[in-house]
Amino acid sequence: MSSAVSYSSVPGLQAELDGPVLRLTLDRAERRNAVNDTMLDAMVGHLAAAGTDEAVRVIRIDAAGPDFCAGSDLVANNAKSERKPRVGSTQRRLPNKANRLIPLLLETQVPIVAVVRGWAAGLGFHIALASDFCVAAEDARFWEPFMARGFTPDSGAAWLLPRLVGLVHTRRLLMLGEELSGTTAAEWGIIHGAHPDAELDSAAAELVDRLAGAPTVALGLTKWLLQSGNGLDLDRHLHNEAMALELSSRSEDFKEGLAAFRDKRNAQFKGR
Repeated sequence: MSSAVSYSSVPGLQAELDGPVLRLTLDRAERRNAVNDTMLDAMVGHLAAAGTDEAVRVIRIDAAGPDFCAGSDLVANNAKSERKPRVGSTQRRLPNKANRLIPLLLETQVPIVAVVRGWAAGLGFHIALASDFCVAAEDARFWEPFMARGFTPDSGAAWLLPRLVGLVHTRRLLMLGEELSGTTAAEWGIIHGAHPDAELDSAAAELVDRLAGAPTVALGLTKWLLQSGNGLDLDRHLHNEAMALELSSRSEDFKEGLAAFRDKRNAQFKGR
C-alpha cells in the first residue's frame, strides 16, 4: 500500500518510508545525536502521521554514528535568544516538545522498535524506554545524567522506569546516576535484547520484519490495552478489552488468521 503522507527529513533527522517500515534516523553524530527542537518537532509530526497512515505497519528508530542519543541538546535549545526567557519558559515549552514525544511513542497504535548503539542518555534513554521494543549492542551505555548536572529528571523518566524495573533499580539510575550496559539493561528487563555489535542490525531487522508481517490492527489495540490499563480498575480494563476484541475481530487479518488455522498454514497478514 502506498502512503499519502510525505515523511520529510530535517537537519538532524532522516525519515524514510521503506515499504511498511517508517525509519527515523537520528543524524547529528557530531553532537552524539543530541535532540534539538527541529528534530523533536519532526519526530512528533512523523509519529502522529504514522499513527493514522495505513501504509505504516512498524516504526524503527535508530541513529547514525557511534551513539544513539545523548539526550536533549540543552545548549542549542537555550541559545536562541540573548535575552533571559520569561519565568515559566520551561513549563510552557516542554508540553509541546519532549513531553509530547514520549506519550506519542507510548500511544501511537503502530509498534515501535528502537535500535541502540553507544550512549543513550536522558531523552535518548527515554525514547528507548517508551518504544515497544528496544534492541541494543551489548556494550551500549544507558545513563540518566540528571544528578550529575544538578537538576531533576525530565521526559517521563520517573514515570517510565518504576513501571519497568521498580523503585529500587529506579533510585540507582535516577538518584545515584549509575550507568547500564546493554547486557545489564536486558537482564533488568528494560530492553528487549542485547546483541554483539556485529549481530545487532540483523537482530533488529528480524524483529522489525516480524512486526511488519503481524496483524497490525490487533497489535495496535493490544498496545493501547497495555498502556491504558496502567490507570484503570479491572472492570474498566475489561470493558476496553471487549471493545478491542470487537474491533480486531472485524479486521481482514482476523479472518485470515482463522482461515490459516483451519487450513493448518501460516497466516499472511496484510495489516488490514
